[in-house]
Amino acid sequence: MSDIASRVKALIVEKLNVEESEILPTASFTNDLAADSLDIVELIMEFEKEFNISISDEKAEKITTVGEAIQAIEDLLNNKNK
Repeated sequence: MSDIASRVKALIVEKLNVEESEILPTASFTNDLAADSLDIVELIMEFEKEFNISISDEKAEKITTVGEAIQAIEDLLNNKNK
């Protein structure tokens, strides 16, 4: 597991009060992890703070699973470092 994935999982555990074992790449924030829209907005803000990135509203709306969040963060970090 990448460092990014580990940090994302830690934030999800902290914010959503779920067990780490529930956080799979395919886990849906709303269906599997019981996050509501406010939880998701707060998570996106935590991701931005943790990784010093900016996630556009358009991109944030497309993030529905843990795997998509990790991929979006990795993509933004890779583009930032170019």
